[in-house]
Amino acid sequence: MQVWTDLEQVPAGFGPSVVTIGNFDGVHRGHQAVLTRIVSLARADGAHAVAVTFDPHPAAVHRPETAPELLTSLPDRLDLMARTGLDGVLVVTYTLDFAAQTPQEFVGRYLVDGLGAQTVVVGHDVRFGKQNAGTLSTMVELGGEHGFEVVAIEDVGGEDHHRWSSTAVRADLSEGDVAAAAQVLGRAHRVRGTVVHGDARGRELGFPTANLGGIAGMVPADGVYAGWLHRPELAGRSPSDPDCVLPAAISVGTNPTFDGVERRVEAYVLDRDDLDLYDEHVVLEFTEHLRPTVRFEGMEPLIAQMHDDVARARKILSP
Repeated sequence: MQVWTDLEQVPAGFGPSVVTIGNFDGVHRGHQAVLTRIVSLARADGAHAVAVTFDPHPAAVHRPETAPELLTSLPDRLDLMARTGLDGVLVVTYTLDFAAQTPQEFVGRYLVDGLGAQTVVVGHDVRFGKQNAGTLSTMVELGGEHGFEVVAIEDVGGEDHHRWSSTAVRADLSEGDVAAAAQVLGRAHRVRGTVVHGDARGRELGFPTANLGGIAGMVPADGVYAGWLHRPELAGRSPSDPDCVLPAAISVGTNPTFDGVERRVEAYVLDRDDLDLYDEHVVLEFTEHLRPTVRFEGMEPLIAQMHDDVARARKILSP
């Protein structure tokens, strides 16, 4: 999949293409349905399948104080989009100047002249251009002017008829319900970061943990989770190495037993005390919520609970 971060990077005369537009945060099952649909349409017409997305999120530019927490970093978003079979993604740097374009200017410059759109796939609630003045009917009118077809698609949801959306995933994660989030995402939720030095308290208690810094991706609610620690750097060198993906018990919170104030994400790789992960870039995958974070009165009940957490995680993650 080609990735362009500027319209000028798109090859001259590019097209014809089937294009869709969106933020695609999380690339959940609804997004996947749309993207695979445009791939199918493009293949049938001998065209390129292209998505236009934005970075940063438009809400972060227009209303940063209430902008949603992103589920995925841009690299993760692009990786997930590539898996749908897209031929290209245009990442538009979202600024106030970009947002000031009229619907006609946006469509003419980006979709027609830049990407050679012959088909544009959008939702019924699509909004684009200055002050979101462009609607589905606007797109249809512009399609008539420029010679492209507009395909409007319905929202997609699960068997419970709930709409698959990034908002729904954020709500699930904020409650610690990573299993429900996975139902919408079509996969377990992940965050990534670099392993940094902590207080070494876990090692003292017999459970050495990898503390994450520079985290990308929405961190679920405080609590203890069963999950997996992925080591992409190791996988890149030796993908068959069994240490590339390791079962883990993951803790999110402030360590209230020790009067902590800093929210941390740390993972104990089950039954391993021989790993040196410092400065390594890792990915944590949240499989199941085990329990909320609680304050323990002393070390003995805390250690007993940690043994129980590890046992439950081991059972959940066992083949």
